[in-house]
Amino acid sequence: MQPLTSDECRALGTLIEKAITTPAQYPLTLNALLLGINQKSNREPVIEIDDTRVLRAADGLAAKSLARAVSLSGARVEKFRHIANETFGLRAPELSLLCELLLRGPQTSGELRSRASRMHHFESIEVVENTLHAMSAVIALPDGKPREALVREIPAAAGGRAGRWMQLLQPTLHPLHLTESRTTPAPASAPLQPADPSELAALTARVSELERVVADLKQSLGSG
Repeated sequence: MQPLTSDECRALGTLIEKAITTPAQYPLTLNALLLGINQKSNREPVIEIDDTRVLRAADGLAAKSLARAVSLSGARVEKFRHIANETFGLRAPELSLLCELLLRGPQTSGELRSRASRMHHFESIEVVENTLHAMSAVIALPDGKPREALVREIPAAAGGRAGRWMQLLQPTLHPLHLTESRTTPAPASAPLQPADPSELAALTARVSELERVVADLKQSLGSG
């Protein structure tokens, strides 16, 4: 499948999120989709785009069979809904995880379980991981077409222990540092050693000599 643009990823994640969390206001008008994309909560990074980019993203998703414009009876404006569940053969648990990865980038299984709980309750981290592993496989859809892997596991972030998961609809959506180097603590400075008495005496004598020379120069210049 052709990779999504960054705006298409944010729009798809927003449509999935709102379909689950605010079904009474779904499908979304163009303005509601704009507000959802630009909201500051549950987003990383926070972005701000305009109507033109939102419409372009919605049209792009429609061209890739991931969204559809709908005209509801009595509605004055066109609305949009996602069809990722149909195109990818996804259920609520899988949609919830994909949504979080699209909206917030790579995360551990524990983070995904916690953050996706607003959309779907996962009994345990093991359930989350089993779902992710299923999403990382290439499968045949009911129509016989293959569905490519939607997610993959990546190394832990620097300083972390658990591996993370990322979405593959746009692998470069959230910049990764897969070869993050762990910071090595700087070696402790060696304790200061007391000065040798003979060296200290020599230094004192040298300073005294320099002071005498400076005083002679000042006297000479003054008398000149």
